[in-house]
Amino acid sequence: MNDKEKINDTDTWDINITGARGKFDLNLHEVWRYRDLLSMFVKKDIITVYKQTILGPIWFLIQPIMTTLIYVVIFGQVAKISTDGVPPVLFYLGSITIWNYFSETLTLTSKTFTENATIFGKVYFPRIILPLSKVLSGMLKLLIQLSLFLVFWAYYYFINHSISPNWHILYFPLLLLVLAIMSLSFGIIITSLTTKYRDLNFLISFAIQLLMYATPVIYPISIASPQKQIWLWLNPLTSIFEAFKFSFLGQGVFSYFWLGYSVVFTIVLLVVGVVIFNVVEKRFIDTV
Repeated sequence: MNDKEKINDTDTWDINITGARGKFDLNLHEVWRYRDLLSMFVKKDIITVYKQTILGPIWFLIQPIMTTLIYVVIFGQVAKISTDGVPPVLFYLGSITIWNYFSETLTLTSKTFTENATIFGKVYFPRIILPLSKVLSGMLKLLIQLSLFLVFWAYYYFINHSISPNWHILYFPLLLLVLAIMSLSFGIIITSLTTKYRDLNFLISFAIQLLMYATPVIYPISIASPQKQIWLWLNPLTSIFEAFKFSFLGQGVFSYFWLGYSVVFTIVLLVVGVVIFNVVEKRFIDTV
């Protein structure tokens, strides 16, 4: 054995980069190893969006307020859509806050491969970190906007006495977790498919708008007939939004059956997303 072979035999490597990974492997151990990079991406997403704006992070609060006022006028005053006796401002603000997190996270994660092809081609890190950073940065934005919702909620509960929250509020962290995983799963499936089918980039915004109207965001499920409600319940987002409104506002439907359906749907979606993501990750640089 020559000296070169001896060196190779005794060398130990800190990181061994290989394509031999299972289709179901989410690679969480490497995500933890690169947690500093994940933190950096999260900070970048939060800071750079409003870095050169006058109002800065205040836009996190202005956006839902303006949208809520528009919805109150259009859907509440003009279209006369019922809010089941809940103050319209509170009804729309809560729904918008939750919906914006889902739709924005899905949209941003669905662009992971196409928008970061240059980075992926130059340096190695677990690719799942980028979509995860969108989920986490979106969660921080959501918490800021939820604080605004809680201010209005406290007024209508303690002063106006027009809502009836209940102990199901304790399920709220679970609702957020399911929503986060669902948006991540949809996003990584779409970003994997767009490496080959670019048409999906043009359809995603339109599809999200349609999905909003198929979800009880701007209306309560009670306005639909029993025959039509079953189709709304088949949307895995419906049980989450109805449970949120029931917990915080006292109006809506809290169904363990349909929440279980949403959880199972999300788990299956995550498994499918991870498989597709891992398959495409190995060869996407040749197609993007």
